[in-house]
Order: sequence, then C-alpha cells, then structure tokens
Amino acid sequence: MSVVSDRLFLKVPVSLFVVLFFSLVSNSFAHRSQDEQRDPCRIQVGYEPMHFTAYTPTFSKSKQYCQEIPHLGLTNLVFDYEGKKLRQITIAFEVTKEPEGTRVFYQQPGKYLSGTFAKNVDLTTFGVGAYLAHIKIFHKGKTLDTHLPFNVKPKSGFGLRFLMLMVLMIALAYGYKIYRARPLN
Repeated sequence: MSVVSDRLFLKVPVSLFVVLFFSLVSNSFAHRSQDEQRDPCRIQVGYEPMHFTAYTPTFSKSKQYCQEIPHLGLTNLVFDYEGKKLRQITIAFEVTKEPEGTRVFYQQPGKYLSGTFAKNVDLTTFGVGAYLAHIKIFHKGKTLDTHLPFNVKPKSGFGLRFLMLMVLMIALAYGYKIYRARPLN
C-alpha cells in the first residue's frame, strides 16, 4: 500500500468519526427558546399564551416533555398560564385518546387563580399513541376550544444512537488496526 493511499484510507475512519460524533451529540436547547414562537409546548388560548408540560416522575423524575412522552404510566400534565388574563376566565381541561376521541380525563370548568392547572393521569389504561389536550375557555357567553396534540411513544432500550456508537467503535478499531499495520519507512 502506498503512502498516499494509506493516508487516504486513514482519513475515511476519521471522517466517519467526525460525522458520527456530531450525529450523536444532541442539540441542547432550553425548554423555552428565545423565539417563543418555536416552542412546541406553547399554545395560544384565545389571545393568551399557555404552556403545556408533561412529567413522568416514576420514570424520569423532573424531566419535561411536551409533544413526545417516552414513558407509558402515571403522567403529570401541567398547564401554565403565561399571562394574568386567563386567571379570571373559566376554563375546562380535557384529554382524549385519538383517533377514537375516548375521554382520558375531564376537569369541570373553573377559574385557576394561581395560573396553573396540574393533573396526574395514568395513561397505561389507554396505551401508546396519539392524544389531544383540549383547553376550553368560557368568556362573555362565548366558548373557545383550543387543542394541543401529543404522543405517548416509549423508546426502546437499544435505539439508533446505540447502533451508531457501535459502528463508530468498530470503525475506530479498524482504522487503528490499519494504522498500526502500515510499514514504517
């Protein structure tokens, strides 16, 4: 093997290492972005913003979820009013299992002066799949129903990242073996 082809061959595992490294590194963003419009957990209820968060304390302690909940079981659903106007308005909360529309829970209309509504719901009965959170406001004789979809989709233990890590380790070992086997000039 010539020196040129040897160097070219060694660049392939290094390039592979760089690509795999950056694909394994996850984006770490704060739950609320600088651009609030991009936060998938933030919804408009009428003219007022509300923030939805789901917690699965049995599985992930205080980790927050929104559109994808990776654990099936007891889930704490939290709706935070971002402004003060909604605190004086009567609101009902409901979650349904989709596409059937089966009611998972319903909270009678009421005012939540603290600006937060939280409910523990055991989703085990309803299983994995699509859900829809309904926030219904009652104000001045009018009713407005806002929806926020989310999914319960448990992740498998050996996912794509594990497979990519294994490929990376094999490529590095192979590249090192080739590097050590080259003749010294």
